Amino acid sequence: MVIVITGPTATGKTDLGIFLAHQLNGEIINADSTQIYKGLDIATNKVQDTEGVKHYLFNEKDLREDYTVFDYQKDSRKIIDDILKRGKTPILVGGTGLYINAALYDYKFEEKANDEYEGVSNDELYKMLLEVDPNTNIHLNNRVRVISALNYYKANKKPYSEKEKNLTLLYDTLFIGLTTDRNILYYKINKRVDKMVEEGLVEEAKEIYDLGIRTKAVMTPIGPKELFDYFDGKTSLEDAIELIKSKSRKYAKRQYTWFRNQMKLKWFQTNYDDFSKTEEEVLEYIRKKMSK
Repeated sequence: MVIVITGPTATGKTDLGIFLAHQLNGEIINADSTQIYKGLDIATNKVQDTEGVKHYLFNEKDLREDYTVFDYQKDSRKIIDDILKRGKTPILVGGTGLYINAALYDYKFEEKANDEYEGVSNDELYKMLLEVDPNTNIHLNNRVRVISALNYYKANKKPYSEKEKNLTLLYDTLFIGLTTDRNILYYKINKRVDKMVEEGLVEEAKEIYDLGIRTKAVMTPIGPKELFDYFDGKTSLEDAIELIKSKSRKYAKRQYTWFRNQMKLKWFQTNYDDFSKTEEEVLEYIRKKMSK
């Protein structure tokens, strides 16, 4: 059985994943699109202490490399199959819903964008997609997927979002979601950003800025690009940090929308005062499901 631990940022996914790995003879596969890269440890809140649990697809790629959801699909499935073959439990942990679905459902992806749209901006492409598929959950900056969805509509005369709702699950899977009251979540996100700054977020971003790296790996996650404007003298550090907080809160809202529309999760409330209660509640649920 495969276990998925997901939910919006700052809900305790990492800690829960490690706890379950210890309890269920598990190994963890990263399901966060930005943690695959080296050099973004603070910006992506990457796990620092794995507590002896094997982790996969962390720090695999250089910031200058391109790594697509198609790549993740191939890599994660190979790892899942290997973990299962060894009698262990694969645990996908992360908040990138598309990566999770790509690994576990029979998604089909095009490896490269179509040259037909060369020179067309991401905003223009996204407007074209919304005209034929207003219910899409594809992010406007995910150019390959936007083009794939446009091509799907051209070939089938129906929205790609309808196709996504009828996908086949490839593994016996339990989907666990961590959640909390929105006001609490936003407070936790703000505090997390403050902690990231204390731990060296600005310095980490400055190193990347000085190297001149402006790839998708750098410009996609929230944090580095907002600080680049500060380094360029376009904004104050205080305003850059506030923008990171604001964007992080909005991202959490978008995550909820994705989870509601694209994933069938069993939700559990994060108990920030005593997280062990959340851990035990989830473990009990999983053990009951696994015993059936």
